[in-house]
Amino acid sequence: MPEQSQSFERHAKYVPMYHFVALPILIVNFCWTVFRLVVGPGIDSAMAVLVALALMLTAFYARAFALRVQDRVIRLEMRQRLAALLPREQHAAIAALSPRQCVALRFAGDAELPELVAVVVKGNIQEGKAIKKLIKNWTPDHARI
Repeated sequence: MPEQSQSFERHAKYVPMYHFVALPILIVNFCWTVFRLVVGPGIDSAMAVLVALALMLTAFYARAFALRVQDRVIRLEMRQRLAALLPREQHAAIAALSPRQCVALRFAGDAELPELVAVVVKGNIQEGKAIKKLIKNWTPDHARI
C-alpha cells in the first residue's frame, strides 16, 4: 500500500492494532477488574487490578521507550544533516537545538532548513507544533512509528 502524503495536518501516525485494539482492550480489562474489586472485594480481585494496571503500564512504556529511541536517532540524523547543510558560522546552532526541536525540524526540506534553524534558535521556539507550522515545504517521514 502506498504511503499517504504528509503535511502538518496529516503527519500523526496511528498503529491501528495498538491504538484501536490493544489499548481499548487493556482499558476495558482494567475497568472490569476495578468493578469486580468494588463488587466483591478480596485478594484475588485486588491482584487482578494490579495485573491489569501492570499490563497497561507495560503497553504505555513499551511505546514511550520506542518513541524515545526514535527521537534519539532522529536527533543524530538531524545533527549529521545540519552539519552538511549549515554554513560553518551556523554550526554552533546545532548543539543549541533540543531533541524536541530536532524532531520537529526533520520535516523541513534541505533548502529551507538553514533559515529555519536560525529562526528557531534566535526565537527560542521550543514547541514542536510551532516549529512544524513554520515549515513551507514539508518533507514526509514515513519511518516514524
